[in-house]
Amino acid sequence: MTIRNIYLAAAETFADLASRTPADGLDGPGLGEWNLRELVGHTVSAALRPVAVVGASPQPGPVLDSAEAYCVVIQGAPRELLAAAAASVTQNARDYGKALGDRPGAVVREHLARAGAALDGVGDDELVMSPVGAMKLRDWLSTRVLELVVHTSDIALAAGVPVTHDAAAVTEAAVFAARSAAALGAGVPLVRALTGREPLPRGFSVVQ
Repeated sequence: MTIRNIYLAAAETFADLASRTPADGLDGPGLGEWNLRELVGHTVSAALRPVAVVGASPQPGPVLDSAEAYCVVIQGAPRELLAAAAASVTQNARDYGKALGDRPGAVVREHLARAGAALDGVGDDELVMSPVGAMKLRDWLSTRVLELVVHTSDIALAAGVPVTHDAAAVTEAAVFAARSAAALGAGVPLVRALTGREPLPRGFSVVQ
């Protein structure tokens, strides 16, 4: 199964869940400061919208050599830059959440259709722009699969709606997260946690 097929499978799971999420519950709790509408909006903004424009030419500059390099660059960014990025992410979550109206499933499927059409015109090894620099499409999609799997599970929990994740997408997300942890110097603590030796440090995360 190719990475683009894995991405599309994860996106389909998200779209299906959005279609089964009651519109009258969208203003209820979602994740952290976001309500459910904003959580769904963030998932659209972070995982579907950027893929819909992958055909744009990358800007001159360094090329990230792996998917996990994406997390390394973000974790090493200056605090003020991370704060500005977080504010932008929250604003996008609100804007895209508002655009869902009372038909979240239909709107999410429109975004999914645009993302799928964009992927048809780009090869797996072609360079695309991510928020932190140029990457191969296959590496960029790995980061988006993690977004989709994690936030689809967040939405299902917040909405109280059951979801069945695509097995290949879960595997891709788990492997990418583990490789990112290793690249960030936390590989041994992760292995020890996964083998029951000791829990991960409080607040541990490979993403910001």
